[in-house]
Amino acid sequence: MSGRLGGEFCLVCGADPPLFGDRMCESCVRVRTTLATVPENVPWVRCARCGIVELDGKWEATKEADIWDELLHRHLGVHERAEDIQLAMEPVKVSDRHTLLHIQIEGVIDELLYQEEHTMRARMANGVCLTCTRRAGNYFEATVQLRSSGRRLSEEEFTKLRTTLDEVLAKLSDDPMFFITNEGPVTGGYDVVLGSKGLARAWGRHLVDEYGGMTVETNTTVGRKDGVDVTRLTLLYRKPGYEIGDLVHWRHHHWRPSTWTKEGAVLERVDRRERTGATWRDLEQASVVAQRSAMLRVPFINEDASVGEFLDPNTWTMESVRLPFDHTPGRQGLIARVDGEWMALPWMGLDEQEDAA
Repeated sequence: MSGRLGGEFCLVCGADPPLFGDRMCESCVRVRTTLATVPENVPWVRCARCGIVELDGKWEATKEADIWDELLHRHLGVHERAEDIQLAMEPVKVSDRHTLLHIQIEGVIDELLYQEEHTMRARMANGVCLTCTRRAGNYFEATVQLRSSGRRLSEEEFTKLRTTLDEVLAKLSDDPMFFITNEGPVTGGYDVVLGSKGLARAWGRHLVDEYGGMTVETNTTVGRKDGVDVTRLTLLYRKPGYEIGDLVHWRHHHWRPSTWTKEGAVLERVDRRERTGATWRDLEQASVVAQRSAMLRVPFINEDASVGEFLDPNTWTMESVRLPFDHTPGRQGLIARVDGEWMALPWMGLDEQEDAA
């Protein structure tokens, strides 16, 4: 023992100061102090079906680098008095299931700098996430029914509506329950079976905002779990079979929708200057008699106060038609084929805008 009588000395070897920690010299402190501890092997789970990873009890789509960071921070033990911690890690893949994580760590304990190297083996195990388990069991919470009113939609139109679901999924959070269980055409429409009621409602709102129309929700109780009713949602989306500017037959007259509103549409009557608003429910009985895309613009070769003559572009024969109430001499006619005969229509703002463009 080299310490002077009554002076401080290392409690282990008797060395003179400086002393650290629990009154030990530097060499004795370092022998007995470990900056960090890591287990030799750590497990992690990847879904064998979809590849997402279970981290901290939650299934997430995670990059490999984030997996190693999560495993390191979850399993790394650092001395309680350590300060100014610096970490570096290099993953080395050994096999499909095993990756070695080489770790370098430094920090200060009681004014002494420690530098250590450790190796931790990350061992991957296959599992099946809740989403894939439910998909395999054809689990679903909601069915969205795409339908139309006014006319039957074409396959192309249903495909366009279905595409909007992908747009909604891209904008929503990465919820594992946002999946499609089944889908396909049915009589009169198209059905999509979903794993989430929230996804069904979000898609329904998007369809109404984008295309107008209305949604109707029906909830059906299918059982009980933990004392709570388990329900499934059926969301019917009914898209108007007509677009802005189409010619529709409604309440015994011909009308053209001019604008959408939050609750329905504003229509302009064809045979006289009249505008009216109607709700989607009111318009369920409206039927499309001519689409705007099929309407023609023709010059009148002869015209009087009430009738105009033009050359039929289909048969190249002269036809006559009753002039609309807003017609002015010399103006082109906007005509549509209705029940095998030509009808001249009053011009709307969007017709004139299209001509100007």
